[in-house]
Parts: sequence; C-alpha cells; structure tokens
Amino acid sequence: MSSPLSLLLQWLSFFLILCQIFYASQADLGTASQYSPPYTPSACFGSDSTQFPSSNFFAAASEGIWDDGAAYGRQYLISCISSVLPKACIPGETIQIKIVDRAQNLTSTPTRQGTTMVLSTAALAAIADSNAPSLNIDFRQ
Repeated sequence: MSSPLSLLLQWLSFFLILCQIFYASQADLGTASQYSPPYTPSACFGSDSTQFPSSNFFAAASEGIWDDGAAYGRQYLISCISSVLPKACIPGETIQIKIVDRAQNLTSTPTRQGTTMVLSTAALAAIADSNAPSLNIDFRQ
C-alpha cells in the first residue's frame, strides 16, 4: 500500500512533466529570410546604431507579428526547422534576436518576400547555411 506522501510525489512528478510538455509547445512556427546592410534607418530607431545588439542577431518583423509597432525591441528565441536548401539548418542551434525594424520598410531587399521575420545576415548564418533563401523557423518570445 502506498503512503500519502508517495502518492503526492507521484502526482507532483506527473504535474511537472505536463508543465514541461505544455511549456515546450508554446513556440510558434513561421518563416524567415535574410537581408543585408544597410540596416539603417530602421522603422523602430531611425539611424541610431546603438539599437543593434552586440551579437548582431536582429530582425525585421512582418505584419503578422508587427502588432502596430508593439514589436519594437521584442526579443525572440529562434531555431531553424527546415529549408528549401537541403541540410541547411544547424541542428540544435537556437539564438535570441531583437526586432529592430518593420519588414515592409527595409532599405535592402530580403532574400524572400512575405516571411514572418527577416533576419540579419549574422542571425541567419548562426542557425542555418547562409545560402538558404528562406527557412521554416520555430520562434517564441
């Protein structure tokens, strides 16, 4: 016969496992392309070069995540799921990016129009082969 403490620990373990499963499923799926310099002026911070993180991992937001400008400065964790270029994704690699611009206002042309995010060249190269024109990504705030 199980003691009440043993039953409590079993239920607590079960609950923690469920929490981990639901937490892991909080990510969204989207697409990403890349853009090259010049990165300024940006819709968020104009020509202020201090807007860019030291890692150079930043992106422009599409209308789907733009949220009437509320996306300014948001940070996302991004990983590559797949690409039209075979074996382009770097397995297990996740980076943190900062939204610094609006995709429809970019100074330079993205490698593909209409993606969820347009990543800096450094950001895309950190999670995939930089020759990939676009990626399917997993992202979460």
